[in-house]
Amino acid sequence: MFSLSGQKTLIVGIANEDSIAWGCARALRAQGADLAITWLNAKAEPHVRPLAEQLGADIMMPLDVSQPGQVEAVFDEITQRWGRLDTLIHSIAFAPKADLHGRVIDCSAEGFSKAMDISVHSFLRMIRLAEPLMPEGGTCLSVSFFGSSRVVDHYNIMGPVKAALESAVRYASAELGPKGISVHALSPGPLATRAASGIAHFDELLNNAASRAPTHQLATIEDVGAVAAFLASREAKNLTGGVHAIDGGYSITA
Repeated sequence: MFSLSGQKTLIVGIANEDSIAWGCARALRAQGADLAITWLNAKAEPHVRPLAEQLGADIMMPLDVSQPGQVEAVFDEITQRWGRLDTLIHSIAFAPKADLHGRVIDCSAEGFSKAMDISVHSFLRMIRLAEPLMPEGGTCLSVSFFGSSRVVDHYNIMGPVKAALESAVRYASAELGPKGISVHALSPGPLATRAASGIAHFDELLNNAASRAPTHQLATIEDVGAVAAFLASREAKNLTGGVHAIDGGYSITA
């Protein structure tokens, strides 16, 4: 239905083959996009580099957004190698374990600041660096969750953090819409990813979501990738600012 042939895409957030970012990378590559893929650090590289090589990524680099200069280094490499960027996919989030497992009202100032910086502000920083590389428009995607707007047991401080991310998406889309740059949040239902494994009682959340969803099926990383690929296409150029539920209808149920 559409082609991404020749489009340049940065994928941030692959940890392993179960990652949402991996599903997105495979889907965009299947439609012809050229990829830049990052990994968190030296410990993560042996798990991510083979996946990047499997998709023939043009650019492969470390990226820890909490380390000064690393985001800029990635965008400098993209500027030198490609001279432009069509799609940014930001699929990273973090909160210190003590703050994630505690009550929202008990969250430390340091933990809250770190969660917001890595999960939200890093997306804004990347969009700002992507903007001059998208003179003819482009697409910026991040990943949210239903817990942004509803209380989900054990999701805790990540609920307010994802709410902030979704608000940032709306404001960024309004600011960049005149330049043809769209901004979206992908909001899959619970997925058994490495990041999600840090949430207490996550198996219960998975089972509950599957039973409540009208389709009685959990979303897959392939489902998320398919939506990401469409939003990255020129056919979706007049869509922006959305929070796209990819959850078998889980989010519409009471």
